[in-house]
Amino acid sequence: MRVLAALSGGVDSAVAAARAVDAGHDVVAVHLALASASPSATPGRARGCCTVEDSRDARRAADVIGVPFYVWDLSERFGRDVVDDFVAEYAAGRTPNPCVRCNQKVKFAALADRALALGFDAVATGHYARLEDGPGTATGGRELHRSHDLAKDQSYVLAVLPPQRLATALFPLGTATGKDEVRAEAAARGLALADKPDSTDICFVPDGDTRAWLGARLPESARQPGDVVDTAGRPVGTHDGAAGYTVGQRRGLRLGVPAADGRPRYVLSVSVAERRVVVGSAEDLDVELLSGDGAVWCGPPPEPGQRLGAQVRAHGAELACTVEQVDDDGTVRVRLDQPARGVAPGQLLALYDGTRVVGSATLAAAVRDGVPARA
Repeated sequence: MRVLAALSGGVDSAVAAARAVDAGHDVVAVHLALASASPSATPGRARGCCTVEDSRDARRAADVIGVPFYVWDLSERFGRDVVDDFVAEYAAGRTPNPCVRCNQKVKFAALADRALALGFDAVATGHYARLEDGPGTATGGRELHRSHDLAKDQSYVLAVLPPQRLATALFPLGTATGKDEVRAEAAARGLALADKPDSTDICFVPDGDTRAWLGARLPESARQPGDVVDTAGRPVGTHDGAAGYTVGQRRGLRLGVPAADGRPRYVLSVSVAERRVVVGSAEDLDVELLSGDGAVWCGPPPEPGQRLGAQVRAHGAELACTVEQVDDDGTVRVRLDQPARGVAPGQLLALYDGTRVVGSATLAAAVRDGVPARA
């Protein structure tokens, strides 16, 4: 196959590209310029994947692997579909995952479409996930599964990919047994980035201070001061903009009235329109019913009554659940076996059948039985 390998400048994508070459594919490497003025990283500090240093590292890796290398400017698409979406979601009081949107809108949409138009058969990335042949999918049996290394599994951020996108994806690291294996392989291949730290920050927030970064970009309506109230609606503090808070947050709350029981309080819900942040106890964060919209199914959609696993954070635990509702308009509702905490609207709800990714939806509400939705 003709394969376009996306090189981020990190060790994972470099080894993935090298493995694609070893598999006999005709590989061309491309680095995505996703910001018009990519910031420089602090030496030795793990951060995002949009720096000038990353571009140079990607070029050097392509030279070592022995494949052609190009830089494609997708900064306009990235700015519109990832950065602007990130700001808009926070302005609406939701908590988005920009890596999910980047995979959905940029790497496996804009990049993949351009690759196919140029005659490539697949796009290879350094994600830790597996593609397996199995019955019953619209791609003739292709299924997305968790990687062998569950500690590094990234199938969660790929759960937004429909069958037609999975058909042209390639994940050479899905069978890796751990990051140590990948780093050792990179060193053996002579790749200088074998010891490069993993990216951990949001790539377009240079210093990792998301709240300060948002403060300069949120619309004025989302930065209006208001009240912090308890579950009874009594004011217990103030804020400088509800959009700067997220469900489950404990730090940074300006509470002038201590809790009667002396226990810590957490953000339960955020309403930008009403300029209100509701706080309560850790137990008040418990939710059992999760509702999502904009569902994307990696194969056949689930059926009501089906038992599945649910994941609501990139590195969160899988939660046993039962599907209660699946509608043609893209809405889905599941009931968790055990309550979960800190689930926020805007996060991705990914559903699993064993290791197989069934699909995903964007969380619209997370509630307890008999408690009004805090969306």
